[in-house]
Amino acid sequence: MKIGIEAQRIFRKAKHGMDYVVLQEIRELQQIDKDNEYYVFVQPDEDRCVESTDNVHIVELNCPFYPLWEQWALPRAAKKYGLDLLHCTSNTAPIWCDIPLVLTLHDIIFLEPRDKQNHSLYQNLGWLYRRLVVPRILDKCRRIITVSNFEQENIVTKLHIPRQRMAMIYNGYNEWFRPQEDKEGVYKKYIPNKGYFFFLGNTDPKKNTERTLVAYSKYLERSVVRRRLLMADLAQDYLNDIILRNGIENIRDHIVIPGYIVNRDLPYIYGNAFAFLYTSLRESFGIPLLESMACGTPVITSNTSSMPEIGGPDAILINPENSEEIAEMMIKLENDADFYQEKRKICLERVKLFSWRNTAENLLELYKSVL
Repeated sequence: MKIGIEAQRIFRKAKHGMDYVVLQEIRELQQIDKDNEYYVFVQPDEDRCVESTDNVHIVELNCPFYPLWEQWALPRAAKKYGLDLLHCTSNTAPIWCDIPLVLTLHDIIFLEPRDKQNHSLYQNLGWLYRRLVVPRILDKCRRIITVSNFEQENIVTKLHIPRQRMAMIYNGYNEWFRPQEDKEGVYKKYIPNKGYFFFLGNTDPKKNTERTLVAYSKYLERSVVRRRLLMADLAQDYLNDIILRNGIENIRDHIVIPGYIVNRDLPYIYGNAFAFLYTSLRESFGIPLLESMACGTPVITSNTSSMPEIGGPDAILINPENSEEIAEMMIKLENDADFYQEKRKICLERVKLFSWRNTAENLLELYKSVL
């Protein structure tokens, strides 16, 4: 088989969830499949994180505007290389393409009402692009992959896609996320002392940043330890607006915002944290949940969407819309040492169910079934 994989953004330095998923899938396929030939289509950028091998060819398509890259450059390249199948990995695909398509539809959040508080031009344009493209490509896709049972049921119900055209393949996590000693003090690049709460929220309303900060304010009022909160990649102006709007000035001196945290440092950030706050309103999977669990760091996560499915029956679940409930669980972890150690052991056991090798093996079987 000659298989194309769309991986447009994996060479950019500041990668995000979908970029890491396809990058790890490619790396695993390079290891396990020597029979088929792959063409991986990327946009040129500074982080050459994967290289060509005998049967995996990295093809750079230089086209700066994403819709043009996907709708024009990608199908032309797929035709040029005579592909048997094209796997588009990030929710959208070319509308005009004669090659059999496989689509990874991570979620259908773009079909849900847009939160008017989201003022990010990048996120809003992406939302609009997906709303325009996805309905036009679904009937052309031989198989549609998604990443959790929750999201599969959501897609089948709302888009009326026949179940036999769906495939659920769990994501994995990178093997360097594990309990390990931070001999070089990597975490100190971002925060002076260990034992902090860690939060990966951003300006997207679904990440629930505002309620989480209100919960942190309540925690500070009741805690004797008063642990600091490390927040990755959040603008100071956005934080200031939340503080003023909610009257939570008491959090200002306890929050550390170092900017973007590179992936290779994240194991040490999770490992030196007291707990990880993954309090999103909605996630289709939630790789950071696995990463923290793999490092043995307890996670306070939401009782909504896919998070109970991925975290398991013994996960620390809270109502993400209730800041009081989030604060109470932060205090419970801090004050109940037996509870804390129990949840730590549960994390390390639960995470054994997931791996990128399993993901790639399932993906390879799907390619074979399509052709």
